[in-house]
Amino acid sequence: MWPGALLTLLLCSSLEAQENSFTINSINMVILPSQEVQNGKNMTLRCNVDISTTSHVRPQHQVLFYKDDVLLRNVSSTEMTESYIIPQARVFDSGTYKCTAILNNKVKTTQEYEVLVRGVPPPRVMLDKKEVIEGGVVMINCSVPEEKGPVHFTIEKVNLGTKDTKSKRKKSSPNQNSVSLEFTVEEQERVIYFQCQASIVSVRHMETSETTKSDVVTVRESFSSPKFYVYPEGPILEGTLMHINCTIQVAHMALAFPEIIIQKDKAIVAHSRQGNTATYSAMATVERSGNYTCKVETSRISKVSSIVVNITELFSKPRLDSSATLLDQGDNLHLWCSTSRAIVDNFTIQKEDKIVSQTNTLIKKASEWDSGIYTCVAGIGKVFKTSNAVRITVCEMLSKPRIFYDSTFEVIKGQTIEVSCQSINGTSPISYHLLKATDILESRMVDSNEPAVFKDNPTEDTEYRCNASNCHSNSEMTSEPLMVKVIAPVIEVKLSILSNKMVESGKEIVLRCFVNKASGPITYKFFREKEVKPFYKITSNDTQAFWYKTQASVEQEGEYYCTASNRANPAPNVPKSNTLTVKVFLAPWKIGLIAVVVIGVIALLALGARYYFRKKVKAKQMPVEMSRPAVPLLTSNNEKVLSDSSPEANRPYGYNDDIGNHATKPINENKEPLTLDVEYTEVEVNSLEPHEGLGRKGTETVYSEIRKTIPGQQQPWSPAPPDPQSHSRQNLNSNKFPDVSDADNI
Repeated sequence: MWPGALLTLLLCSSLEAQENSFTINSINMVILPSQEVQNGKNMTLRCNVDISTTSHVRPQHQVLFYKDDVLLRNVSSTEMTESYIIPQARVFDSGTYKCTAILNNKVKTTQEYEVLVRGVPPPRVMLDKKEVIEGGVVMINCSVPEEKGPVHFTIEKVNLGTKDTKSKRKKSSPNQNSVSLEFTVEEQERVIYFQCQASIVSVRHMETSETTKSDVVTVRESFSSPKFYVYPEGPILEGTLMHINCTIQVAHMALAFPEIIIQKDKAIVAHSRQGNTATYSAMATVERSGNYTCKVETSRISKVSSIVVNITELFSKPRLDSSATLLDQGDNLHLWCSTSRAIVDNFTIQKEDKIVSQTNTLIKKASEWDSGIYTCVAGIGKVFKTSNAVRITVCEMLSKPRIFYDSTFEVIKGQTIEVSCQSINGTSPISYHLLKATDILESRMVDSNEPAVFKDNPTEDTEYRCNASNCHSNSEMTSEPLMVKVIAPVIEVKLSILSNKMVESGKEIVLRCFVNKASGPITYKFFREKEVKPFYKITSNDTQAFWYKTQASVEQEGEYYCTASNRANPAPNVPKSNTLTVKVFLAPWKIGLIAVVVIGVIALLALGARYYFRKKVKAKQMPVEMSRPAVPLLTSNNEKVLSDSSPEANRPYGYNDDIGNHATKPINENKEPLTLDVEYTEVEVNSLEPHEGLGRKGTETVYSEIRKTIPGQQQPWSPAPPDPQSHSRQNLNSNKFPDVSDADNI
């Protein structure tokens, strides 16, 4: 409805504006009687609007009132002033107010005005009952009908006689202006009342009401305070049957019957849930003297009273003494019991629950079974008293401790070994000390005759001993020595050669494979590089091994290494030594001998070649010499015909003295070479063989002529046809010997 009216007003104003001009000069608001208003008083909001117009008629405008930006009232008016009245202002009316004027499409708003409403009206207090039994519940309702939530209430329970506040509770009501609370009436509360106070948070501060009192509530007892009655009256002697009664009176209006409990110190000795009396009956003893308490309780009420009961002692508590509390096995055990009264009907000495003596004295040879807790019981008539407890410890001497370890497995260096020490006989607890050589390695206390187990990590062969001691007065017992052999694995392997790495051929090679510290037997293996299998293997208890080669040769050259391991080394991780390179060289005298032999062989080959070629040249010269005319004919009787004895007579045809000179061109140069297949003719010669002369003369010339002869060329002076047989011999000889040039190279 308000938006429709506002729209109509704007349309009408728009139509009028087409003819007239309007303006809002100013707007303000006045709060009466002031911006601080007492609770319950009337409050007026007055909005003043100053408007100017060209029209003779005052224009109609819209006035809107707001509280905390919430619209309170919207009014159309042609007046300069419009008012909004709030009757009986309350705290919830406190806040920020403003007003707005709307004319045509022009809007103007006042500043914001903060209004405070002081005070809260006194709350109303209502009770559900005015008479209640102890432990009962009273319901209290506290409200402020004029206000709106949230409201905070504080309610107190007050004792009318003393004006003391018994309990105080606070509760807030966020959406309502009232709360209801229950209060329990405690014991010893006789006349009570309740008072309530309300508080409301207003803007920036809290407003609190005056305190309002309720009607008076009368409290009646649910049950009376308990009372003690002790029988017999007067002094009570030990051995007398006594009765302690606790009695109460219960009101007929009680909601439940209370429980009666009798306590001595904190121990409950009697109780009753039915009736008004609880009774504790017992034989009077000094131990039963003391303070007794009677407590009567319901779910909410508890009342207590106390009494002290004194009982006269018939005889004092016996005392048990011992000559010693710690004895060796075989010592005398002496216990005796005494009291302040000379005559006592009976004594018994007990070990735990077993009677060991029916007199006040016990004397015997102590054994291990006599260890335990002893007490003495003394009695007169029906009164029996137990003495203090005495703990007796009889110590059996320890047997010689046995020291051992699990010898089924070898002890590897660095691994943990468990050494056990045990005394089969002897009183526990037993203190064991493990000695390594002469030093105490570890101590241990064992509460039984089970072995004490020690752990160690030996690195070498070790001797262990064990000392054991207990409560016995004798000195500690020592075990036999235990020798533990420690297997030290091979950690590092090295390979060396006893001589220089350069070994002379024929000399001795000695390779040494050694380890620092390791337990035998140790397996040594010698390898050549790139060979899978060792060429030498030996097992020894020594920390080194040798490989000998008495006469070294070139075959021993190469790279060597070795491995060493014992049973403590796992197969995949066998230590390997460094690699050693060995060189073998020939002795100087052998080098000289080889040189001599080589030179000798070369010389022999040269001589053989020379002899071969000389023979070959001679074979070629014989037919030539026979064809010369100067050569005499042989006689039929094979004798030589004498002729000129000059040297020229024996020279072959065509012989030249300068034939041996290499600067002179040979006669047969550029001619066909001599054929090797010469046909021989049988002639008669004298005793001087022609070939001897040939050999003596022109030897060098013939040799030089052969070197320069080109194979395949025919000499002009050898027209004879080749002999097939001679040709075959030539081929054989050419395959057997090298040529002259090859001989020179050799």
